[in-house]
Amino acid sequence: MTSIQTVLALGANLGDRLAALRGAITALGLQPGITIESVSSFYQTDPVGGPEQPVYLNAVVLARTTLTAAELLAVAHEIEDSWHRTREVRWGARTLDIDIITYGDLIALDEILTLPHPRAGEREFVLVPWLEVDPNAVLPGIGPVHELAAAVATGAVRLLEARPFIELNP
Repeated sequence: MTSIQTVLALGANLGDRLAALRGAITALGLQPGITIESVSSFYQTDPVGGPEQPVYLNAVVLARTTLTAAELLAVAHEIEDSWHRTREVRWGARTLDIDIITYGDLIALDEILTLPHPRAGEREFVLVPWLEVDPNAVLPGIGPVHELAAAVATGAVRLLEARPFIELNP
């Protein structure tokens, strides 16, 4: 079966944020059909939109998958659920968030999953860690990630932990 490169953005701002991101990366790596290729550093970022809430911890994961986009989304939701993620307030605080940013070059508008992620090109907390793991990245249908990152640069993305050691695909 052909594997597709995917970019996943992880975020958490409730509970043990570091444990949540590490746990999510480990869970993704243990999932049949997902091979993690690279993990960015962990960054602290101020919340964007939504209600008043704590600072986020964010990272980006590059992976290859043989899962369909819908199956990958289901896996992401299962992992979020294992960290007690709730969806009560749009853009509200969360224990863990896993967004599919890209799934190959697929461009799709769906009520369940829009690809690429509709706000990825505006989010410094996605673009900065993504550039770290793939300096030549392109957001399908939008443009080079380095140009998008330069356009939204505010300095609000602060390095917390450089390229954490996480055993990938144990």
